[in-house]
Amino acid sequence: MLKKWVMKSIDVDKAEVLASSLALSPVMAKILVGRGIDSLESANNFFYPSLSAMLDPFLLKGVKSAVERIITAIKCGESVCIYGDYDVDGITGTALLVSYLRKSGLDCKYFIPNRFNDGYGLNRESLQKIIDSGNTVIISVDCGTTSIQEAEFCKKKGVDLIIVDHHTPGEKLPDAAVVINPLQDGCSYPFKMLAGVGVAFNLLIALRSEMREKGLFKNKSEPDLREYFDLLALGTIADVVPLIGQNRLYVHYGLQKLESNSRHGVAALKKVAGIKGQLSCGQVGFRIAPRLNAAGRMESAVPGVELLLSADVEECSILAGELDSSNAERQATERSILDDAISMVKQSGSYPECRSIVLSSSNWHQGVIGIVASRLVDLYHRPTILIATDEAGNAKGSGRSIPGFHLLDALTGCSHLLERFGGHRYAAGVALKAGNIESFSKTFETVAAGLLGDSELTPTLDVDADISPVEVDIELVNELRRLEPFGSMNPEPTLVMRAVTVLESRKVGEGHLKLRITAGGAVFDAIAFRQADSSTDGLLDIAFFPELNVWNNTVSLQLRVKAIRKAVE
Repeated sequence: MLKKWVMKSIDVDKAEVLASSLALSPVMAKILVGRGIDSLESANNFFYPSLSAMLDPFLLKGVKSAVERIITAIKCGESVCIYGDYDVDGITGTALLVSYLRKSGLDCKYFIPNRFNDGYGLNRESLQKIIDSGNTVIISVDCGTTSIQEAEFCKKKGVDLIIVDHHTPGEKLPDAAVVINPLQDGCSYPFKMLAGVGVAFNLLIALRSEMREKGLFKNKSEPDLREYFDLLALGTIADVVPLIGQNRLYVHYGLQKLESNSRHGVAALKKVAGIKGQLSCGQVGFRIAPRLNAAGRMESAVPGVELLLSADVEECSILAGELDSSNAERQATERSILDDAISMVKQSGSYPECRSIVLSSSNWHQGVIGIVASRLVDLYHRPTILIATDEAGNAKGSGRSIPGFHLLDALTGCSHLLERFGGHRYAAGVALKAGNIESFSKTFETVAAGLLGDSELTPTLDVDADISPVEVDIELVNELRRLEPFGSMNPEPTLVMRAVTVLESRKVGEGHLKLRITAGGAVFDAIAFRQADSSTDGLLDIAFFPELNVWNNTVSLQLRVKAIRKAVE
C-alpha cells in the first residue's frame, strides 16, 4: 500500500547541542532528538546501558509477599509448579524460573498448556492435575491476570497462586495469593512495559536479595542471575515489547550472552537457524524465536522448555532439529492460509471500502492464524480477525490491529456474540460459536466504521530525518549501529534523500528492484525489496536505511529502499 510519509518534528537547537557535545553527526543527533533522547544524560544512558540502572524490583507491588512465600516453600521442602504460556515469552519465563528456583533449592516442576486442548491462560482441569501432584504453590508466568475463576479455584483448594504477568488487567484482579504485574493499580514500579519474562526476572532479583540477607546461600552456591540474560533477552525480543528503558538494558546484555553459546539449547537453535558470529536483534526475532515458538503453535511447547533447560548437548541437538522441522511445517501452513485469505478478500470485493476484515475457514490451523492476521494487516491496513472453526461448531479467532484502533475495546462492543475474548490494543483472541461468525463480522465492521476514518486507514511511514547525499557513507552506517538493538519504540531509522534520479533499474528475485541512483553528484547502489512495480522515472524521493553489502569478500555501501515516491518540492 502507498504510505503517507510523516517527518518527525525535531528541535534543531537540541540536536546541535548533542552533536557538538557527544561528537555525533548531525543526522545521528536529529534521530536521537526525534526519539525523545534530547539531553546529554538521556543520550549517555541510551548509548551505555548499565546494570546499575536496573530498577529496584521491590517497587513491583506484591514482590515482597511472593518472595516470602517462595522462601517458606524452600525452607519447608514444598513442591512448586510454574504454570507458563506456550509462546516464547512464556517458554523463556518458565525456563528462567524453573532453572533458577531449582538451583536455589526448591522442588520446582512446570506445566505448559496445550494451545488446542487447554487454551490460553490458567485452566481449571490442568490446575487440578498440578494440585493432585502435590504442589502447594503455583506460579504463573506470562498469564493469569484475567484468571478470576481459576484463582478462586486455587484458593478453595488451599493452594497459593502467585501470578507473574504483564498483560493488561481487567476491572477486577484475581483473588490470588499474590499478583505481580506492573500494570496493576498501586504498583510503583516506574517502567510499565516489561515482557512476562522481565517481570519474572525482577522477582528473582528480589528473591536473591532476600535470600542473601537471610543467609540462605551460606551452605550452597548462589545462582548467578547474569547467566539468565540470554533467556531474558530472547523472551523480551520475541514479545515485541518496546526496546527502551529496562528492556533495552536487558536486551543489550542478553545479546552478548546469546552470542556466547553458553546455553546448549541456544547454541543448538543458532546452528539449525544458520546463525554465526555477531547476533542481531532481528536474527533473534525472525530466526531463533520462531523456531522456539513453532512447537507451541503446531502442537506442544514443552520441547522448547526442555531445550532451554537441558545440559545435554546431544539432546539439545535433537530437540532443536525437531523445532526446526516444526517451524518449516508452520511456514508452509502459514503460506497456505495466507494465500487462502487473500483470495477471500479479493472475492469479497469489499476492500478497500471495508473498515475491517473478518474471515473464517474450517481448513485453517488455529495455531498460525494470528501470524497470518498480522500479514493481512501489513497488506491491507485494516484491523483483521481470522477464525478457525471445527466440526463441533466451535470457533476460535486471532486478531491484529492498526494504530488508532483499540482492538480489545472494539471486541467489547461485540461481546454479546462472543463466548470469550481477551488481549490488548493490537492483538486479541476470541472464542465463539461458528453460527455467530456472520453476525460477529457485521457487528465488528460497524464498530470499526464508527471509529476509523480515512486518515486512520492510510498507513504512515515515519521518517527520522532528511539527509543530503554527502552525508551518506560507511561512517554513517557504523554510527547508526550505536542505535541498536532495534525494535518497538526504537525502530531502525528511516532516512529520506530527495531529488534522486535512477540511472539503472532491474528486477531481481521475487519482485525486488536492484537500482543504481544518483543525487547531488553522488552515485549509490540500492535494493528495493518487494517493490518491482514501483515507478522509477523522473525525479524521486527515496526513504531508505544505509547498510553494508558484503559480496565476494568485498564490502560496499548499499541503500535499502523502504519506499519510493515522486519528488516533492
